[in-house]
Amino acid sequence: MTKLIDVEIKQNTLVRAKPDMVYDALTTADGLNAWFTVGSEVDPRTGGTITFRWKDWGPDKYTTEAKGPVLEAKRPERFVFQWSADNPTYATTIEIDFEEVEEGTIVRLREHGYHDTPSGRAAMLECASGWGEALTLMKYYVEHGITY
Repeated sequence: MTKLIDVEIKQNTLVRAKPDMVYDALTTADGLNAWFTVGSEVDPRTGGTITFRWKDWGPDKYTTEAKGPVLEAKRPERFVFQWSADNPTYATTIEIDFEEVEEGTIVRLREHGYHDTPSGRAAMLECASGWGEALTLMKYYVEHGITY
């Protein structure tokens, strides 16, 4: 059995909007496709599936797909899914919590389950920066209506 990396990706951001609006931006196809993906599909319930699709994304024109099961969906508080983003041989788990505060919503994202291998460490580093970029883009979309 492959050993897992004993640290997690953690990204947090404050979005100046109500939790249900922020939740929908991250957990629905319409929300994701507005600011991040093209043709994504989401069955946003426990036992459903989530499929992210990117076409010509970013300066390197990245085109790929990542999908997996929805493990927990408690709108507007928590959404958990798995995906095989950068390594199709195993899945990692993404946990997103939405905390209502006076200023809006704090999004707390954690990803874990990367294999402690050279490719696992490289994938974890790429996703760590990717989640930071994604949460920033989502924040601009929700707060200012800036779309993909």
